[in-house]
Amino acid sequence: MRWTEEQVPELTGKTFLVTGANSGLGFETTKVLARKGAHVIMAVRNVQKGAAAQAEIRGSTELKHIDLADLDSVRALAAHLHREQRTIDVLVNNAGIMMPPRQLSKQGHELQFAANHLGHFALTVLTLDLVTERVVTVSSGLHRGGRVHYEDLDGARQYNRQSFYSQSKFANVLFGLELDRRLRAAGDPRRSLLAHPGYSATNLQLAGPTGVLRAFMRMGNAMFAMPAAQGALNILYAATAPEAQSGQFIGPDRLREYRGWPSVVQPDPKATDEADAKRLWALSEQLTDVQLSTTDLHQQS
Repeated sequence: MRWTEEQVPELTGKTFLVTGANSGLGFETTKVLARKGAHVIMAVRNVQKGAAAQAEIRGSTELKHIDLADLDSVRALAAHLHREQRTIDVLVNNAGIMMPPRQLSKQGHELQFAANHLGHFALTVLTLDLVTERVVTVSSGLHRGGRVHYEDLDGARQYNRQSFYSQSKFANVLFGLELDRRLRAAGDPRRSLLAHPGYSATNLQLAGPTGVLRAFMRMGNAMFAMPAAQGALNILYAATAPEAQSGQFIGPDRLREYRGWPSVVQPDPKATDEADAKRLWALSEQLTDVQLSTTDLHQQS
């Protein structure tokens, strides 16, 4: 059966925080959530572009600034949300960058790893006490074949755009599954899910790549990709479907997960390695100076 926007339940009274909500998958996700009655916190890097996107959305939304590649910005948003004593029913870790030339973040980390993984790791841990239902982390089918380059995390020795993008998306899967394990071990009823949009046409493929790679991405978007709205259904299922279970990975059901409708898919076997996940978690705590406290975990009542 096709799971479509019509199956998104009524969300009145719920609050979602969506990173990268001003374009692409985040924008399409936000539109549906707001249409279904949710209040959406649109966490965006460019507030001007965020305001333009917000003007196109029917429903209850608000803008918040965050630069996920800058840990100071992540901490600032988390602190602001705590001062406001906000309740976040669902956190959607969606924002990302894809295959730019090698760059370092403000804190000196490879930019894709910083924005796609470390920023979302820090945001999740810093706001987990505000989250009531679930965390959804958006990965990519390109996590397959990826690994964490522990010996060259910032690409100083050898940098390949796709390899380091795959590293960041592989890290997303390790993180999402390890968060699920930690929630379960604590008897915490909240859920950690993963989603990927298959091959969806968004500006992500065009914002980072340059030259021939960008031209190739543009051609692929035009000829093979499915609309961003359909790719966003995988995120919406993970974020709203009552039957979605913690630890599940949601992706398209056809053509090797490039296209189709939301379904439960399997991550790359290497991404289920618990030892590697614990190693990445410890490294992420060290690089972000953010630790998950036992007080942030909720016991089943």
